[in-house]
Amino acid sequence: MAGSTAAVGEAGSLSGTGYRRPADEAIAADARALSEQLKAMRERLFPPTAMKTLRSFTSGEAARLIGVSDGYLRQLSLAGEGPQPDTGSGGRRSYSLSDINALRRHFADQALAKGNVAKARSYLKWRDAVKGEHLQVISVTNFKGGSGKTTSSVHLAQYLAMTGHRVLAVDLDPQASLSALFGYQPELDLTGNDTLYGAIRYDAEARPLKDIIRKTYFDGLDLVPGNLELQEFEHTTPQALSARQSGADAGPLFFARVQTALASVADDYDVVVIDCPPQLGYLTLSALCASTSVIVTVHPQMLDVASMNQFLFMTSDLLGVVRDAGGELNFDFLRYLVTRFEPNDGPQAQIVGFMRSLFGDRVLTSAMVKSTAISDAGLTKQTLYEVGRENFTRATYDRAIESLNAVNGEVEALIHAAWGR
Repeated sequence: MAGSTAAVGEAGSLSGTGYRRPADEAIAADARALSEQLKAMRERLFPPTAMKTLRSFTSGEAARLIGVSDGYLRQLSLAGEGPQPDTGSGGRRSYSLSDINALRRHFADQALAKGNVAKARSYLKWRDAVKGEHLQVISVTNFKGGSGKTTSSVHLAQYLAMTGHRVLAVDLDPQASLSALFGYQPELDLTGNDTLYGAIRYDAEARPLKDIIRKTYFDGLDLVPGNLELQEFEHTTPQALSARQSGADAGPLFFARVQTALASVADDYDVVVIDCPPQLGYLTLSALCASTSVIVTVHPQMLDVASMNQFLFMTSDLLGVVRDAGGELNFDFLRYLVTRFEPNDGPQAQIVGFMRSLFGDRVLTSAMVKSTAISDAGLTKQTLYEVGRENFTRATYDRAIESLNAVNGEVEALIHAAWGR
């Protein structure tokens, strides 16, 4: 007990005064100080009058993203057909992501005019609800920190947007790291009822999800930001369950609330990517029940694998209870994604081999390699897709981007397979 008191006193001491603040006040002071510094850093990197923007793409990058040759884009530009690029010094052409998506629509229209539906779909990858291609909801989850969950979520969402899908990213983590990568400082930019909690809460303050969704600087990628108010769902759900037992009608049960909210905007998107919180609570369970697919991130260390084992046991038990209560649980795919992988690390390679022998093709063939390029980009709240190759050692950048594209391309193929393509 004495040790505990000493620890609190240390945390709350004020140098030179002899006064010891309670731990909650000391921690709150640290939080305010850190928040002010983060705000100052953000204003230095992104002034208040500026919006975070996405870099432009070279003609070669645009051609690869669309699936045509650079020469064909050049001919199109010279002929004045379709959306035109910006032309810089030396005649270098550059395209914004919105330009690239406009070109996709242009090429798709041309293909449809010739009756080539398959070709049109290769350019414009939107799902066809008439043909039964359902909204793909992918939860990225694990309850051990450091597994690369948010990094995987944001790069997957951005990759899918860059490859021509309509994407909604949902930050379901109260720590809001995903939102921070999109330029938000949650305690400053969100005033209340601005997260998914606003759409799934049980009282009269609930809002339509479409009013909460925010556009981002990625054309085709929208965001439902997160902050600490998401934690309220963990507190209000037991109360709602208790009220239901007393005969009160509080709408859908907790495990159906995220699904109901997403259904209200389903027509606007092809894929939803949910960055789940690092614990198995009501929020995570509701996200899993809304999901058509799940990606479990795992760092290839024995302690992380052991932790994942417990996560799987707990998830199975809880989802079993949900299923017994009437929840529908039918995943198109469940995949394990190896993250922060160091191929030359013998023990890590052994653990990856062990996982592949155990789970087979449920482990994604590609792994997310550990790279200083990704962490360096994160210093300015950016992803690797946002930073140009010229900002890194080329070999380091190429290795990291190749890994990201391989992982995300594999997930994209699974999505299309689930749609029957």
